[in-house]
Amino acid sequence: MTTYGYHASHEQLPPRELLSAARLAERAGFAAAMCSDHLTPWSERQAESGFAWSWLGAALEATSLTFGVVNAPGQRYHPVIIAQAIATLEQMNPGRFWVALGSGQAISEHVTGDRWPTKQTRNARLRESVDVIRALLAGEEVTHDGLITVDRARVWSLPETPPPLFAAAITEATASWAADWADGLITISQPIEALRRVIGAYRDAGGHGDVYVQAQVSLEDTRDEARAVAHDQWRTNVFPSPLSWDLDTVEHFDQAAAHVTAEAVAESVLCTGDPAELAAHLSELGQAGAARVYVHGVAKDQPRFIERMGERVLPRLARAATTGGGAA
Repeated sequence: MTTYGYHASHEQLPPRELLSAARLAERAGFAAAMCSDHLTPWSERQAESGFAWSWLGAALEATSLTFGVVNAPGQRYHPVIIAQAIATLEQMNPGRFWVALGSGQAISEHVTGDRWPTKQTRNARLRESVDVIRALLAGEEVTHDGLITVDRARVWSLPETPPPLFAAAITEATASWAADWADGLITISQPIEALRRVIGAYRDAGGHGDVYVQAQVSLEDTRDEARAVAHDQWRTNVFPSPLSWDLDTVEHFDQAAAHVTAEAVAESVLCTGDPAELAAHLSELGQAGAARVYVHGVAKDQPRFIERMGERVLPRLARAATTGGGAA
């Protein structure tokens, strides 16, 4: 049975408001949560970007939900520091934390002043980071000299059981590559056949564990209103790779999105005024192979979105799970 979780977008709300939203999400019936981890928003209109790791400590304490985060170790974050952060959150909240690791995007990573590597090099750096993090979470002392450098590092405060390390992947190629090392896969919603191909590429390459999907949606009174909200908040987030990997400032994203239409955004964000349509869409993602679907309402007004989900969408999904019928 698919679990439906809440995605907390640090780029769109101040951290205190986002913490309140996480509390509301639990009360509304969301069964899990996850958050983003970026230094920079994608647009001047989003205008926020709190520090995920300190926020996660507060969110885990303030709710009983499980939480996950998508992180890019290797440039802005040294993997030793990420291993220590993972260990502390899991020790304090056993069984309630997971992390997905990805190769990152220039907009948040270029700030160190280091050259932004090619995708091939970023993948190699990520794999080195994963191996370092796993060894540290196992209590080992690590020294490593490669694309990252580690000198006699050890994490002292460890959980009894390390949390799963998922791979973050959008393309079939990355999903297939990650199958060798990941404990599971997280990807984003896309046309259902494309999503099945990404999940299939991971499974065909031997990938094990659960698959999670982050679904971008806009739920308003009408479809036109939903498209207008999505266009305002999310039109800088619809670019395919490699463009989305390599643009390195908010200004560049806003310029690139200057001529993106509301109709184009609606190809990546489900825009609807019909809760039944949204419930059916989320159910379909589960049927495609997602053990968890994390719902990201792209509107800034999160209390309104969460209330509508709790009253009109999550109950449909719960009934469908009980009866075995459709969510519409």
